[in-house]
Amino acid sequence: MVKLIALFISFLKVGSFSFGGAYSLLPLIEKEVVKNHQWLKPDEFLKVLGLVEVFPGAISIKYATYTGFKVSGVLGVIAANLGNLVVPATVIMLAVYFLDYFQKNELVMKAFNGIKYAVIGMVAALVYEYGAKNVAELRGILIILIGFSLVFFFKLHPAYVVIISAVIAIIIL
Repeated sequence: MVKLIALFISFLKVGSFSFGGAYSLLPLIEKEVVKNHQWLKPDEFLKVLGLVEVFPGAISIKYATYTGFKVSGVLGVIAANLGNLVVPATVIMLAVYFLDYFQKNELVMKAFNGIKYAVIGMVAALVYEYGAKNVAELRGILIILIGFSLVFFFKLHPAYVVIISAVIAIIIL
């Protein structure tokens, strides 16, 4: 029961502070599942990131499902996902109700812009942290540059980038 409550609370935090889209969640998830609870090791966190990219759905749901199942089986999946969804679902329902007010309130819009910039910083910090730890060879840097180029310049869907990167890794690593 203690593990289920911990899973619920950890993913409640993730769901409560998940502004800015899918990749903004990664620093929050990493802090909870790797640093705070050690449910996943840093290398496993990255492997799961690769895994969640090839399946449909929200990153936070896939991480909650993976972590919850690893920690407490099916009940862990339920606890982690409920925690993950409670706040965003409630906020969206309230936002729909108060949409006109939010769009006209300058302070709310400024706050949302501030959150957007903070999310960019959090994602950049996570990329730097994991890049510094895990990219020690030229071939890894080559795959990073190919992946970046495929997304940034060619606007290729991330799922295709993951598949292409896996094929390249099989060939050169």
